Amino acid sequence: MHIVAVLALDRVVPFDLATPIEVFSRTLLPSGRPGYEVRICGASPEVDTGAFTLRPPFGLGGLDDADTIIVPGRDANPPVPAEVLDALRRAAARGARIASICSGAFIFAETGLLDGLRATTHWVGAAELARRHPAIDVDPDVLYVDNGQFLTSAGAAAGLDLCLYLIRRDHGSAVAADAARLSVMPLEREGGQAQFIVHDQPPTPRGSALEPVLAWMEENCAKELTLEDVAAYAGMSTRTLNRRFREQTGTTPLQWLLRIRVRRAQHLLEATAYPVDRIAGEAGFGSPTAFRERFKRVVGTSPHAYRASFR
Repeated sequence: MHIVAVLALDRVVPFDLATPIEVFSRTLLPSGRPGYEVRICGASPEVDTGAFTLRPPFGLGGLDDADTIIVPGRDANPPVPAEVLDALRRAAARGARIASICSGAFIFAETGLLDGLRATTHWVGAAELARRHPAIDVDPDVLYVDNGQFLTSAGAAAGLDLCLYLIRRDHGSAVAADAARLSVMPLEREGGQAQFIVHDQPPTPRGSALEPVLAWMEENCAKELTLEDVAAYAGMSTRTLNRRFREQTGTTPLQWLLRIRVRRAQHLLEATAYPVDRIAGEAGFGSPTAFRERFKRVVGTSPHAYRASFR
């Protein structure tokens, strides 16, 4: 039988720990037999989750013959014990499949096994993962990434998406669909993690000469503003305006304006029943088609799907 070992370390996130235990342990094959044997493996006899203390039935030796190893996230990402990293490397060398949930990617990354590969984690920690491990191509927009032997997923519910995906890989869509129904979860969710990211503007230094310009742009974002319009309000040439924006915000005036418009559109989709075409105009997009294309590019899903999820 396929053995799934779930790694439990101090400060493990209980949700991330419980998700693979529940999903895999309740998966049944068409014959009625269990699809998986699930083990909880700890680096110590007792694991402090913060909310409670856990006594894993297996130590790290439980990873030695596991077919799949799940690495849940941890709060605050404390140092990873060397013996844990060694156990994961040994498992990888013999061909075990390893998958992380949420900030478990930080543990996974410490092994070096993700170097040169694409990976993801919770969008809040994506930039930090990329900073700590520049050899990893961190994608903050997706729900999970499959590199074959090594997989990573975004935060919380994305761990459930990953588990269902693994079941489908192992046993086919029918078994995975049954597991999804038990979890009251679609087998595949539309869009990626990008739709959950809060698209704030880059910080502007307090007292910056651009502050009144940025406020004016936000107030007037529904109008057809051009670079020349913004430069005229700022009392600068377009070249100087672009340079100041780059220096103080890290982006261009028009990119800043587009982000303001997308953010306003998100608010209108969440808080009103306006038709999408009206929201396109209220947010300052030239046409509904341009709005839909830009929204999909930034948020990762369509305006209709976003509204269905968040209104």
